[in-house]
Amino acid sequence: RAAQPGWAARSGAERAAVLRAAADELEARRGELVTVMAAEGGKTVAEADPEVSEAIDFARYYADRAAELDPDAGHLSTDGATFTPSTLTLVTPPWNFPVAIPTGGVLAALAAGSAVVIKPAHAVPGCTEVAAGAVQAALTAAGAPTDLLQVVRTDEGEVGRALVAHAGVDTVVLTGAIETARMFERWRADRPGGPRVYAETSGKNALVITPAADYDLAVADLVKSAFGHAGQKCSAASLVILVGSAGRSERLRRQLVDAVRSLRVGWPDDLGVTMGPVIEPPTGKLERALTTLEPGESWLVEPRRLDDTGRLWSPGLKDGVAPGSFFHLTECFGPVLGIMRARTLEEAVALQNATAFGLTGGLHSLDEDEIAFWLDHVEVGNAYVNRHITGAIVQRQPFGGWKDSAVGPGAKAGGPNYVAQLGTWEADGVPGRQAEPVRDVRRALADYTGLITSQADRSWLRAAVASDAAAWAEELGREVDWTGLRAEENTFRYRPVPVTVRAGAGASAVELVRVLLAAELAGGEVRVSLHGELSDALKALDATGEPARLGLRRLAAHVDAAESEDQFVGRVRRGEVTGRVRVIGDEAATLPGALAGEEVSLLTQPVLATGRRELLTVLREQALSITRHRFGHLPPERG
Repeated sequence: RAAQPGWAARSGAERAAVLRAAADELEARRGELVTVMAAEGGKTVAEADPEVSEAIDFARYYADRAAELDPDAGHLSTDGATFTPSTLTLVTPPWNFPVAIPTGGVLAALAAGSAVVIKPAHAVPGCTEVAAGAVQAALTAAGAPTDLLQVVRTDEGEVGRALVAHAGVDTVVLTGAIETARMFERWRADRPGGPRVYAETSGKNALVITPAADYDLAVADLVKSAFGHAGQKCSAASLVILVGSAGRSERLRRQLVDAVRSLRVGWPDDLGVTMGPVIEPPTGKLERALTTLEPGESWLVEPRRLDDTGRLWSPGLKDGVAPGSFFHLTECFGPVLGIMRARTLEEAVALQNATAFGLTGGLHSLDEDEIAFWLDHVEVGNAYVNRHITGAIVQRQPFGGWKDSAVGPGAKAGGPNYVAQLGTWEADGVPGRQAEPVRDVRRALADYTGLITSQADRSWLRAAVASDAAAWAEELGREVDWTGLRAEENTFRYRPVPVTVRAGAGASAVELVRVLLAAELAGGEVRVSLHGELSDALKALDATGEPARLGLRRLAAHVDAAESEDQFVGRVRRGEVTGRVRVIGDEAATLPGALAGEEVSLLTQPVLATGRRELLTVLREQALSITRHRFGHLPPERG
């Protein structure tokens, strides 16, 4: 913490230069990094080598994002707002990507201007230490304090908990199970300002194959997605959903069985191995998945333990997975693939969306209408068409999920908003980049204006709506492909997300209306919980005339309840409120602790007029990756 102020005082451009030097250091240690991943994590060379490239990509990409935080950089985010980094960020990475994910977390925090402590996963500490050594070399060469980055080996029990809960840690970056994220929140419940646990969590991912698919490519991509790194990826395909005649195709069935049986399993010192070991002998959910059939299931390829270590298993393929069953809904994290069947694509998407998670998903089809329908309805952060569903590349496919696959603001790793979430944003004047709002927002603004009694508040609100319009036109309302590849479309876009607005004690009418107008532009569903004092104050405006009554009628369509903080907390704990909650007013300081570990993601930052920041509270990010087909098929144009 003592080392951080000097680092934060450097400009974003200066920090960016250090990150680019770190990229060069990582490249110079590629061989060492591949070796330690094989030795500790059981990664094959084919899996480990791209991971080094990903770490290098993180360094260069986050360098660019650091430069955007400078007030004079001209970025939309700093138009009327300023950024203050977390003093200390704790990175708690997983064992399955032991170089890319920990390095990415460290580099993002350094890019933001934070000091970093990283606690390696217990199975792969050497991977983190080699990668951190490369970053430290770049920091040292730039004259940064040696204490700015620390690697700390701890146990997973008392000492680990003390580190996560420590009062000196401002933000925790986690990649792991959803249960771990909620546990971390409970450990940090008493922190001023809330737990600030930002997590990329679990996935139960499916690839849909329709009769319009190229079965040869579909099987190849499915097997790669399911059994790469022995299925130990949060993005792995553990389900395939066969639509219509695809589920009755003997050819497809034979190809899939043959492909699974043909996988060569072994230790990574054999360069001919295509699937390596699991990280430890299976227990719990994975052991059940490998050894037990649920009602109606059968083995097409039964997994077998291959040696005395308990870590080498042949891959498994089970048929007849039933909707709502254990294997349909549970992340098992290992080399088992389950087959489900659906009569229609609509039914397949319903099965795909039925899990609590929304990380990755795939579709194999050459039908343009099927592709368009699937992209409009699938509930995943990373959507893949006619390709495998793992191996996301920085910027090309920013990585992160929806629903229970993310905790916190939900910014994607390797995406444009990840660095900027590792700190706080405060108002700094009125945004200068403004545009004309769309018609629906103009109408909503006109209706709500009667609820705002101060002329200064009305002027601020108009500036906020105009800033929203500018951010929407320039970036947030557009689908963008930064790569421009001919062989593959990679589109990044923002989608509306359902939000509950909790206007607690101390919340003002203008803050509430400002958030509602952002949601109006985004097009998402929004529900409102009002503190009694604000509810009474708004109702009193009814007597002032028709302008106020117009606003009250529009507001009433969104209001679920007028309730105290305790009543709102009770509704959340009973599961009546889930998902994203935008908190305004004094309860932004108290609700995060009261609701730590519940099934909600609380957004408690100040309400800003800057559209590029405030709109992110009512939007979620989605990355689409669509492979151009070998026979010349092109997906439908979107935009």
